[in-house]
Amino acid sequence: MKTILRSALATAAALAVTLGMTGPAHADATTDKLKSTLESRMGDASIKSIDKTAIPGLYEVNLGSQIIYSDATGNYVLIGDLVDTRSSKNLTEARLSETNKIDFAKLPFENAVKVVKGNGSRKIAVFSDPNCPYCKQLESTLKSIDNVTVYTFLYPVLSPDSTAKSKSIWCAKDRGNSWESWMLDHKAPATAANCDTTAIDKNLKLGRTMNVTGTPTVFLADGRRLPGAVPADRLEKELSAAQ
Repeated sequence: MKTILRSALATAAALAVTLGMTGPAHADATTDKLKSTLESRMGDASIKSIDKTAIPGLYEVNLGSQIIYSDATGNYVLIGDLVDTRSSKNLTEARLSETNKIDFAKLPFENAVKVVKGNGSRKIAVFSDPNCPYCKQLESTLKSIDNVTVYTFLYPVLSPDSTAKSKSIWCAKDRGNSWESWMLDHKAPATAANCDTTAIDKNLKLGRTMNVTGTPTVFLADGRRLPGAVPADRLEKELSAAQ
């Protein structure tokens, strides 16, 4: 990006607090020109959509895995989150979650490690790397969450060792136990047996199409995503909201 007006962050945040931001308004003719301008200046970015926000003169630029903001000319962009200080709601995160919703029921659960806690009535899907420290933190958090079915899509993106461990876990007789033993108790999975591990390749392809750019990434039953190691209290709240 050639031009970033970092001081605009404070201005935009002030506008967000003053005016609120309830989601993008309908796009107008300006967005077509703005999209063309930004694409010519940000060659490494793929713009999914551009919409007006409720803040006059500020446009939401959806890059798929990230939302940034621009003025109408495309001369200045800001990178950062808009937060409503009245409710402490992260408006950028909420919009990104909404625009990146998936059809949870259509996930290929046969390619996931399934662990059932309690009655398993609530469901989440997690893209996770076995060597990711934040994934291990999430697994620790899940110990305190009851009545949930967790579908873990092995997503080895950090190192060749992540791939080797993922294959060993997938080939284990009890995949769920092998996964939890490693993530929670640091018991390395046995060397991979000779089994079909194409599910892992399919997970990597699926994750890329779904803009899964970091681990862990959690998907709720209503299709919303939660990036990172979500704290237990928030996860409980989001699980209830997703039912």
